[in-house]
Amino acid sequence: MLAVILHEVAHGYAALKLGDTTARDMGRLTLNPIPHIDPVGTIIIPLALVLMNAGFIFGYAKPVPVNFLRLKNPKKGMVLVAASGPATNLLLALAAALVLRFVYLIDPNLFIPLLEPLDSYGLGTAMIATALNILFYLLFISVVLALFNLIPIPPLDGGRIVTGLLPDDAARSYAKIEPFGIFIVIGLLIFIDLFQKLLFAGILLVSGLFLGGNLLAVMINLLFSG
Repeated sequence: MLAVILHEVAHGYAALKLGDTTARDMGRLTLNPIPHIDPVGTIIIPLALVLMNAGFIFGYAKPVPVNFLRLKNPKKGMVLVAASGPATNLLLALAAALVLRFVYLIDPNLFIPLLEPLDSYGLGTAMIATALNILFYLLFISVVLALFNLIPIPPLDGGRIVTGLLPDDAARSYAKIEPFGIFIVIGLLIFIDLFQKLLFAGILLVSGLFLGGNLLAVMINLLFSG
């Protein structure tokens, strides 16, 4: 939830710095999760995917409102506002990775309990293992959010970045995809095996760059074993 909220708040703050106060005026520059809940994206779609046994969970928060025409430079501003969300997620993932690498440097044995039943360890060890577990999940979710949102299909951030970089006529044509974009992305995720594999490979690549090989192996075992 933290990674999702910070992603949306980052869009709002970037827009505010570039001249648009819409997100601030609508009370969206907050870490309170309630204003960021989208009935469809936060509740209905994830629940439907679980019921369908789709093999993955997909969802999104209510997009932070941005009036790009109020930005000092609308096209450049669109790129910067769109990029701020994934960039925030990557910084959050990097911060989690740095803590994990620091702990690993101090004592690699602290990671052993993550892969074993915690009831065989004392309270102190269990608390450390729980904290490390949270950091791994925070890193993984943050990387997933960053790379997923960088898919170059509007209304995802990657699509807005592409729109902002294209010449005006091409940008207007490309932006027409937006009403159907989320359905295109869901279709790619469900029906195109290569697309799933490429996205997953990118997630592991970025996670590995942040964590290093040993900690990446721990994360893979933690998240996907059993």
